[in-house]
This record gives sequence, structure tokens and C-alpha cells, in this order.
Amino acid sequence: MPQYQTWEEFSRAAEKLYLADPMKARVVLKYRHSDGNLCIKVTDDLVCLVYRTDQAQDVKKIEKFHSQLMRLMVAKESRSAAMETD
Repeated sequence: MPQYQTWEEFSRAAEKLYLADPMKARVVLKYRHSDGNLCIKVTDDLVCLVYRTDQAQDVKKIEKFHSQLMRLMVAKESRSAAMETD
């Protein structure tokens, strides 16, 4: 299970994973108050991508990325066009 150190690498890999097979991909957000860590995990049961952070500035990036993925999941138009516009 690769854990990414930079947000840019993780977001690119997670986007590719989702767009490869949207019906199998799932996203999990987990916050541990005791550690102050936020973890986002994207998986399709074959590949599991993880990004962990305790920085407040990364929380906004994760929130934006998560909302983009949610919009893609409910969108009826082209999935790749929606991700490029944001």
C-alpha cells in the first residue's frame, strides 16, 4: 500500500485510479483526533493509495479533491471533462 508524501503525486494517482474504473473505486476519509491526522484512501481492491497529513493547509486540498470526486461520481456527462474544469 503506497503512502504518498506529496499531495500532487497522490491526487494525480488517485484521479487516474478512479477514471480507470469508476464503478470499482472507493474513497475513505478518516480523522484521528488523538493524533490530529487526516487520512484519505482511494482503492479499487487491487491498488490502494494513501495520503496522511496533520497540516491544516492540506485539509482544504483534500476537501476540494474529495468534492471533485463526489461530483464525478454523480455526474452524467463526460467524467474526464468535469475533472479538468476544476
